[in-house]
Amino acid sequence: VQLQASGGGLVQAGDSLRLSCVASVSGRAFSSYTVGWFRQAPRGEREFVADINRSRNTYYQDSVKGRFTISRDNAKNTVYLQMNNLNPEDTAVYYCVADSGIIMSSRGRSSAYAYWGQGTQVTVSS
Repeated sequence: VQLQASGGGLVQAGDSLRLSCVASVSGRAFSSYTVGWFRQAPRGEREFVADINRSRNTYYQDSVKGRFTISRDNAKNTVYLQMNNLNPEDTAVYYCVADSGIIMSSRGRSSAYAYWGQGTQVTVSS
């Protein structure tokens, strides 16, 4: 699985951005994967943001609930992250992730996702 993220940029606090991640898969349908996003702030640790499984069940980090929305378009092999009301604490490199065999108790752990894309930078100015 290869993941290509895009959509990052420089915005002001309160603005919105939508990240996209297109997956190239073989041997297994994109729809069968759990896909999601992590982020890593400057001098910070990598942290879970959100994911969506094959049943379209979503899971969010508490700090983004109500502001971020994850969705998927299986026909386009694409996962989206709509980010609203951004604040400077959201500044980070955002990484797209995927895995075919995540169980509920493992969701949110970086080790649970086998496939990682390159990051896209999101910078929020105050």
